[in-house]
Amino acid sequence: MWTCIELMEFIDYPDCIKKTWLFLYKLGAAGGCHQMPERSFRFFDMQFPVCARCTGIYLGQIIAIPFFLTNTVLKLYICFLFLVIMLCDWLIQFLNIKESTNFRRFITGNIAGIGLMGLYFNIFKFLLALIRL
Repeated sequence: MWTCIELMEFIDYPDCIKKTWLFLYKLGAAGGCHQMPERSFRFFDMQFPVCARCTGIYLGQIIAIPFFLTNTVLKLYICFLFLVIMLCDWLIQFLNIKESTNFRRFITGNIAGIGLMGLYFNIFKFLLALIRL
């Protein structure tokens, strides 16, 4: 598992940082992230607990929260388009057409995170409308 290998970097850090980072690694793995070192950003020489794409997805989801709070919901086709953009980046890399970069993984993940939250918001609005009937 990637997390065990990467924990060797923490030798010079206080226990509270080691424990926090280990918890975040476990949380990232539980979320389904592969945590590959070459596909992850680094922070003070420590690998992020999630890869660049997952970092983008999580940030995109956070960015999308104000849309929901202001009752602004993306149209469904836009949500799916945002998800397809990330899928295309993944597919191009998977088929060995072009290697993706961490920056591109982060950007497409960010777009997909916004699309995913938009999808969640649409489902929430639909269910809320059903309850009000």
